[in-house]
Amino acid sequence: MSNSLFQGLVHQISDTIDATVGVVDDTAMIIACSDLTKVGTTNEFVSLDLGDVHDIFIRDGYTYKPFGSRAKSEYAVFVEGVDDMAAKYANILAISLLNIKQYYDEKYDRNNFIKNVVLDNFLPGDIVIKARELHFNEEVSHVVLLIRIVSENDVSAYDVIQNLFPDKNKDFVFTISETDIVLVKEIKDAVDVNDIEKLARSIADTLSSEFYTRIDVGIGTIVVGIKELSRSFKEAQIALEVGKVFDTDKAIVSYENLGIARLIYHLPTTLCETFLHEVFKRGSIESLDHETLFTIQKFFENNLNVSETSRKLFVHRNTLVYRLEKIKKLTGLDLREFDHAIIFKIALMVKKYLSANPAKF
Repeated sequence: MSNSLFQGLVHQISDTIDATVGVVDDTAMIIACSDLTKVGTTNEFVSLDLGDVHDIFIRDGYTYKPFGSRAKSEYAVFVEGVDDMAAKYANILAISLLNIKQYYDEKYDRNNFIKNVVLDNFLPGDIVIKARELHFNEEVSHVVLLIRIVSENDVSAYDVIQNLFPDKNKDFVFTISETDIVLVKEIKDAVDVNDIEKLARSIADTLSSEFYTRIDVGIGTIVVGIKELSRSFKEAQIALEVGKVFDTDKAIVSYENLGIARLIYHLPTTLCETFLHEVFKRGSIESLDHETLFTIQKFFENNLNVSETSRKLFVHRNTLVYRLEKIKKLTGLDLREFDHAIIFKIALMVKKYLSANPAKF
């Protein structure tokens, strides 16, 4: 934030307090002071991490009171003197300066604004006005990545991701829960979903190889303007949820690549159950053993090609044909026919979806 805000209050209070007052940051540099000659200098007597100090302390004839809006103190106010009155002045100044900082952060912090837009905490009209105040370019494209921590080491994944994207005017990183981190990434026109998946993979590889942290990533669609960020975020959420159901082995899931799974996810469960009962009558799906289901999976993976599937399964072509005939007899669906194969494929996905019983947003 602008140090001029601190300097303004310090200047006003100096007329009331007959003593030198000021503010140092976490590097012990004086960023505001009633004695302007001290601004920009470093106080060698405060060579300590303010994050380790929460109470008033005294150094070289000055009383210090740390303050800040984070877990660690970011600043400390100092008042000349070591008596009780100096301590009271320091406390009052710390409260006043903290309130100013919080107001400034709420009103002018771009990262906080983006977080509230993503979480749908603004009305559409307010977003436009606020975006203009903060000088956001409405023609710029962004994409939202939802990064979910699966297993974590001592290193903070949030800090690592922040360091990977240091340009806070273009990319925004914030947490929404103990396990979920959101990255709002500015996108150039030539970038497509494959490039974004590569970016997500590089984040996952960095966290895994260097910090032993495993993550899953859901990717929303690329959107233009600030107002659409909440939609991209919801899509990233859906990508993670649907990915857990249909692509359990995938750590990176893009909303655009969900295909039929995305359609099934949006269907009412009652409709899914009705469809399933119509396709698989009299428990026919339950009668299919593991080997048969594996054969079906490979048959779909090889584009309904009997010869190629038999080669991949290391079985004779006639053996595969026999298995397909068995499936046809049990279910009434001939997987060698394209229409029947589509119905069977969708029905299997619907069954998997209902079995997972995912929580919808």
